[in-house]
Amino acid sequence: MAATTTEADDILTAITVPSASRRARFVNWGLSYECQPLAIFEPENEWQCELVLEFARREGRVLRAVGVGHSPSDLACTGDFMLKMTKMNRLLEANQEKLYVVVEAGITLTDLHTKLTRHGLAMRNLGSISDQTLGGIVATASHGSGIAYQVLSADVLALTLLLADGSRVTCSRTERTDLFLASLCGLGATGVILTVHLAVEHAFRLKDVQCARTFEDFVAHLDELVRSAQHARFWWIAATHTVKCSAVNRTREPKRPPIPWFWSSLLAFHVVQFFLFVGRYVLYVNTLTGRFVAWLSSCEVTLVDDSPTIFNVECRYPQHTTEWAIPFSNAPACLRALRDWMDAEAADPCGLRPHFPFEIRFSAADDIWLSPSFGQETCWIGIAQYKPYGLNVPYRRFFAAFERILLAHSGRPHWAKAHPALPPAALRAMYPRYDDFVRVLGEVDPGGVFRNEYVRRHVFGEGQKEGAGGRVWKVRERGGYVI
Repeated sequence: MAATTTEADDILTAITVPSASRRARFVNWGLSYECQPLAIFEPENEWQCELVLEFARREGRVLRAVGVGHSPSDLACTGDFMLKMTKMNRLLEANQEKLYVVVEAGITLTDLHTKLTRHGLAMRNLGSISDQTLGGIVATASHGSGIAYQVLSADVLALTLLLADGSRVTCSRTERTDLFLASLCGLGATGVILTVHLAVEHAFRLKDVQCARTFEDFVAHLDELVRSAQHARFWWIAATHTVKCSAVNRTREPKRPPIPWFWSSLLAFHVVQFFLFVGRYVLYVNTLTGRFVAWLSSCEVTLVDDSPTIFNVECRYPQHTTEWAIPFSNAPACLRALRDWMDAEAADPCGLRPHFPFEIRFSAADDIWLSPSFGQETCWIGIAQYKPYGLNVPYRRFFAAFERILLAHSGRPHWAKAHPALPPAALRAMYPRYDDFVRVLGEVDPGGVFRNEYVRRHVFGEGQKEGAGGRVWKVRERGGYVI
């Protein structure tokens, strides 16, 4: 039964996040972007989502669905209405025989792991962290590592979406297929993801065998190393050209004790963060930090634990970060080009001294329209500049040079992480189904209700344009820069 105007107003007021200032304020997890939405709503059920959407439509506002704001870009930002989905976090169904679950999209992966464990289930692959919501993972085709494993969105069997016209629809590979393939990396632009029908496995343990290799040995044996484990991942420390190798496989072995606190917390977290802080003022200290991290990574380590514990790694500190995907066949040449660049920077007294090891992961080819792994085995290469104690650090020159090298090797940016806007012609060349994606957006959201600043800029090639309602809004990069 439809609510009266008064009842609707009362409900909207009840689910609006209170703000001490005149306008709400949103800051992403990495402390790198912020915005001031007109209002932030926290719905607890699908009907409240519909109510907020109808309000946005009547007011001529953009509505942006967000999770915890973990993306280190302005993907979640808007100057209009924000729909924070984290209270829609229920496990609706778990089938241990057919190995699937139905979950509300606002659940964080951390909470999902807990609920799955109670049913003896687990996600088959994970990325480095589990702070994000399931809906955010799906909307950005986020990934783990494993050359035989596709991006996490490929495990989705069906989605329930709230479309711009207020209708609720279910889509899958057999029902509204185009909408489904567009939404598996839809950037929040196809509709609000309400529920996710997800394929899972029986709960399992993983054995992680870690060792160190030289850069040249790693690149020379890259194909062999990547295919030698179910989930292979690597961290290249440019200061010493050391590569920390992690070979992860399913196992029935008993759990082993974790890395002692002295190494994992005191040295690897607190001491490194202090070095990074000093490196803001004394450039050479960043080189020493890299050597210290290489020393910490030099010992052989074997870990055995439940799958989420092994898949996930400590994300450490707030950070600026970007990640690009290249064809796996291009990886050796690209890595050597990055090595040559780092050597040139090291020879320059004023050259770049990156904080974070280059993170190198892999995924299988998929058919998701805007997935960076679309149609190709993929090598993902990520970089970051940490923000010690939340303080800003320079990163633009580092990221720009990195991106030029990755583009030269047929790179595609990770949608959830910071990257420059590419013109539609470039996207069309990267993604054979780009025009189909734009067509679907036109069909399901012709008025652009879900097109925030990020979508307008990165999908449609617009700059800072007037949005719904004729206003000009600005998304700010923390540190005072206007993006």
